[in-house]
Amino acid sequence: MPASVGNLTFLTSLDLSQNMLQGEIPVTVGRLYRLRYLDISNNSLQSEISAGLRNCSNLVSIRLGKNQLTGGIPDWLGGLSKLQGVLLGPNNFTGVIPQSLTNLSSLREINLGTNHLEGTIPMGFGRIHGLESFIVAGNHISGTIPADLLNVSSLIMLAVSDNTMHGTLPSDMGAGLPMLRYLLLSMNHFSRGVPSSLGNATMLYVLDLGVNSLTGTIPPGIGKLCPDTLIFDGNMLEASSTQDWEFISSFRNCTRLRLLSLQYNMLGGELPSSVSNLSSQLQLLYLSGNEISGKIPLDIGNLAGLQALKLDYNQFSGVLPDSIGRLSALKLLQFSNNNLSGNLPSSIGNLTQLQILLAYKNTFEGPLPASLGNLQQLNGAGLSNNKFTGPLPREIFNLSSLTDDLYLSYNYFVGSIPPEVGSPTNLAHLYISENNLSGPLPDSLGNCVSMMKLQLNGNSFSGAIPTSFSSMRGLILLNLTDNMLSGKIPQELSRISGLEELYLAHNNLSGPIPQTFGNMTSLNHLDVSFNQLSGQIPVQGVFTNVTAFSFADNDELCGGAQELHLPACPNKPLWQSQRKHHIILKVVIPVAGALLLFVTLAILVRTLQKKSKAQLEAAPVTVEGSLQLMDGAYPRVSYADLARGTDGFSLSNRIGTGRYGSVYKGSLVINDTTTIVAVKVFDLQQSGSLRSFMSECEALRKVRHRNLVSVITCCSGYDSKQNNFKAIVLEYMTNGSLDKWLHPDQGGESLDPVSVTLMQRLNIAIDTCDAMDYLHNSCQPPIVHCDLKPSNILLNEDFDALVGDFGIAKILRDSTGDSPTMNSRSSTGTGIRGTIGYVAPEYGEGHQVSPCGDVYSFGILLLELFTGKAPTNDMFADGLSLQGYVQAAFPDHLMDIVDPAIVAVEENHVFDVHSGTSNGPQGQINSILVSVTGLALLCTKQAPTERISMRNAATELRKIRAHIICQ
Repeated sequence: MPASVGNLTFLTSLDLSQNMLQGEIPVTVGRLYRLRYLDISNNSLQSEISAGLRNCSNLVSIRLGKNQLTGGIPDWLGGLSKLQGVLLGPNNFTGVIPQSLTNLSSLREINLGTNHLEGTIPMGFGRIHGLESFIVAGNHISGTIPADLLNVSSLIMLAVSDNTMHGTLPSDMGAGLPMLRYLLLSMNHFSRGVPSSLGNATMLYVLDLGVNSLTGTIPPGIGKLCPDTLIFDGNMLEASSTQDWEFISSFRNCTRLRLLSLQYNMLGGELPSSVSNLSSQLQLLYLSGNEISGKIPLDIGNLAGLQALKLDYNQFSGVLPDSIGRLSALKLLQFSNNNLSGNLPSSIGNLTQLQILLAYKNTFEGPLPASLGNLQQLNGAGLSNNKFTGPLPREIFNLSSLTDDLYLSYNYFVGSIPPEVGSPTNLAHLYISENNLSGPLPDSLGNCVSMMKLQLNGNSFSGAIPTSFSSMRGLILLNLTDNMLSGKIPQELSRISGLEELYLAHNNLSGPIPQTFGNMTSLNHLDVSFNQLSGQIPVQGVFTNVTAFSFADNDELCGGAQELHLPACPNKPLWQSQRKHHIILKVVIPVAGALLLFVTLAILVRTLQKKSKAQLEAAPVTVEGSLQLMDGAYPRVSYADLARGTDGFSLSNRIGTGRYGSVYKGSLVINDTTTIVAVKVFDLQQSGSLRSFMSECEALRKVRHRNLVSVITCCSGYDSKQNNFKAIVLEYMTNGSLDKWLHPDQGGESLDPVSVTLMQRLNIAIDTCDAMDYLHNSCQPPIVHCDLKPSNILLNEDFDALVGDFGIAKILRDSTGDSPTMNSRSSTGTGIRGTIGYVAPEYGEGHQVSPCGDVYSFGILLLELFTGKAPTNDMFADGLSLQGYVQAAFPDHLMDIVDPAIVAVEENHVFDVHSGTSNGPQGQINSILVSVTGLALLCTKQAPTERISMRNAATELRKIRAHIICQ
């Protein structure tokens, strides 16, 4: 921000918001004596508030939020008597709220939210009779809410959420706040009861008392309100009688109520039937985690507008009402962990919009209704731990929409697995363990190419393990324990390159353990106990770990690693043969002669290698084959240069690890200048690392773009022990990977996610999209990255995003020089390229690599960027995926799932008094979320041909950014 701005002495309004300004607020701003409105929010300004501003005595509004300002809030702000708006959050301010601010008699709005303020809220704000908005949420403020603040009749918003405040809420707190529309007190330590006087604040639009220590019952007076959002979850509120539930009946005339959340309290007794009389506009009803007993009201189906109904973790009994089938708008239905019984009603098949169905841990019985086959939008279902009987319904396996989880374990299903089990080819998890199923395992299971976990243990399956299981290339867990399987263990299973756990115990398997299992680098647990296996145990991989390999009660196994303490395998000596002399003459002597010749040649080669060692280290660096990366445009480096620049590749300099090696921070002298670099060293003992090195060199040689990590040079030679050595030297990125900013708790660094603003996230998305557009449309031939994810997006000092890691990139070309079509299918299959969670589903079906796969990965990246949730987050279980999670909230409830760090950064403005909508952060965030997530969902369409191209995605993102800037 230039100091010369202070020369504009006739300025009355200065708006430099939503830019990329850095540094300090210049003291020369204090020369602007006529200045009335100052807005420099949403930048990257640092240091303390400039003392020069105290001279701007005509200031009416000062907006400094969404920066990185530090220090305390200065006392002299209270001397700017004309101030009506003081908006300083979010920033990094510390200290206490100055008492002097209570002297601002003209103050209308004050926002100090999302800082590091401590202490208490000073008394005196109650004297400001026109005060409309008071926001201090997201700090470390303690104490109680001052009594005078609760008597400001003009107050529209009171937000003290996410602090450490305590005490009881005054019994008359609603009596003096007739204009109050937003009361946000969540995530504090308020105790005792909910004041019945809140029923007098009839203008309330949002009431959030969640996550406190409130006790007692919810007063019936609350029913006088008609809010849009009512949140009481995460307290210790109780109910045991019809009278305690009376507040529910009072809401029957409230047509505006959209969200009612009472989950995770101590509410008991029966849920009153009056809940069925709530408005048809109610969209979200959350009652999970209570002690509610009795039957679910028979007319629950009257709530025609419900999109999410959570009744799980209660004590409901009886049957699930048939009227549940009238909730045609439902996308999420949870009634797990109850005591429900009887049959699952066939009317559930009417819920054609349903995406998640969770019914596990009840006592349902009888067959699953065939009508489940009508749920064409279903992503996942949890039906485990019940008493379902009969055969597995073919209809449920015909749902191509199943992409997440299908849990059918711990029931009484009989018969065989129908061949239709292979129809949901994108299903990630299938659990059918602990039933009474029998017969052979169907070959069609191999069609589930996206399967990650398959649990079939605890049944009576017989016959051989199908070799088709090897087609499930994404499988990480396979459990076939405790069945009646026979035959040999198919060596084809070793083709599943990512398999981590394989359980085959308690079967009738015979023959040897395939030697190829020793080459499975990902396998970390193998249990073959209680079978009839025999022969040599492999000596590599999981077989070297006595705690990871279980083999009890297989008496014919032998050999293996010494730690297994097994007898050596029998080996009949040659001289015991009747034809020993003939063998010695015909076999042994020629072999010995050949061996002597080989040893002689080896000594000669070794001698030549030692003589040329110095030349190898200092020689011009080239890459094998015809690549010739290191032409005159690249500096030459040796292993010794890189070792010296990284302090011997020390752990203190290691900044990342990956599938094929590690990355080190180092320094190199290039063109007489010392340059900080990143050195990617390939672990050549890891299968595929050499191919990765070649692919990355070839791809990086062909690309030049400001949003792609630049290659400085590479090194292909020998280390100090004459071992092969491969490394790529890249430009160093100051701010590391995007992954460490989105998930600082997992990244091992102390990064502040609040500093990643909404605009920065959008810019990161645009930078990434530009890079992918360049690879797809401006490279000849085009390049598909194949592994787009946050850890492969690096951020420079200006927070520009650069895409890196081309280790599995694919250059699109065939014998004719043409790129393959985007919907072509490989005759041999390509294997799954990419990382679980980000990889395009068609790759698991054997489709060729295409730009459409990158588009899918980019869509997942967009969703993660704005929700803060990785696709592999633990919450995405029991049938829920990141796409389904966002789709369920799209477009009206995206603010419920947005990354909290975004809200913390952007919350600088207040809600519009008259319309109940937002002029500032929440409205703007929601507007951007609708646009961005709509684009992301278009990128993640199941069919590749339905996805938008990277070029069109880049155009749309720029339109979104332009719209924000113009607002």
